[in-house]
Amino acid sequence: MTLYILRRILQSAFVALAMSMIVFVGLNVVGNPVDILMPADASQQDIADAIARLGLDRPLHEQYFVFLKNALTGNLGISFVNGQSALATVVERLPATLELAVVAMILALVIGIPLGFLAGLRPNSLPAKAIMSSSIVAFSLPTFWIGIVFIMLFAVQLGWLPSGGRGLTRSVFGLELSVLTLDGLKHILLPALTLSLFKIALIIRLTAAGTVEVSGQDYVKFARAKGVRRGRITYVHILKNVILPVMTVSAMEFGNIIAFSVVTETVYSWPGMGKLLIDAIRMVDRPVVVAYLIVCVLIFMILNLIVDIVYSILDPRISLKSESA
Repeated sequence: MTLYILRRILQSAFVALAMSMIVFVGLNVVGNPVDILMPADASQQDIADAIARLGLDRPLHEQYFVFLKNALTGNLGISFVNGQSALATVVERLPATLELAVVAMILALVIGIPLGFLAGLRPNSLPAKAIMSSSIVAFSLPTFWIGIVFIMLFAVQLGWLPSGGRGLTRSVFGLELSVLTLDGLKHILLPALTLSLFKIALIIRLTAAGTVEVSGQDYVKFARAKGVRRGRITYVHILKNVILPVMTVSAMEFGNIIAFSVVTETVYSWPGMGKLLIDAIRMVDRPVVVAYLIVCVLIFMILNLIVDIVYSILDPRISLKSESA
């Protein structure tokens, strides 16, 4: 397993290197941050000084090698806008995004698994057809539209929940968390539900398909023939074997929630990494955009590695040693 982990870390390093090169080159051919940062009445000398100060007067390959050298020490550059470390700026917003992603994934699992399991046990029943049809609708609706509808309904019309912001937070080990206060829970509910709808639909369909497949396996038929109680067959023989692949996919989808929460955070003014990315793109703040993408890639790689290791522990049929051979 140690050899496998080392191999995966080496592969991840190459992926991060390739990603940084693509993103760095792509960002440097789009827009000029000096045009946005400098006032309209700035002189040519002021503009030239700003370009030199930001290091934009060097050839592109030199800029990249300087960036790569600094990145190896954890320095991903200085934000063009606030003059602070780009990595620190992103990491400062990371807890808010992680909190939103965790709540969204919990909602997706708590809602999606029972509904999908119910639909898979009786796939031809009316409730099952209604559940599967609703999941298709949830797949089809764009996130920004769902967010706007939720705000209009629950915040404007009914006045039950706030329309944006993070609300009151409570500090735990230096992290500000909204879920520990009633006001924070009210603020996080709508964006978390909006962010989780697509995942709920995905988990419903995965669970339903897995339940139908497992229900037809020989060991389930044999258990029924032996007269094993229906509840034991349902929750031990079927659900236990359905949960493992669903949890594996959910772990990977957690990374997607973190990386693609941009729209939801923007709609609800949630102060996370997604909203920071939109602001950075608007201001052509290249170091912050690069830092954001690198953090997301690292999160994906770590989650992927953890999922593979946990999967091998839970399912003895999988051998990391043989996979790494």
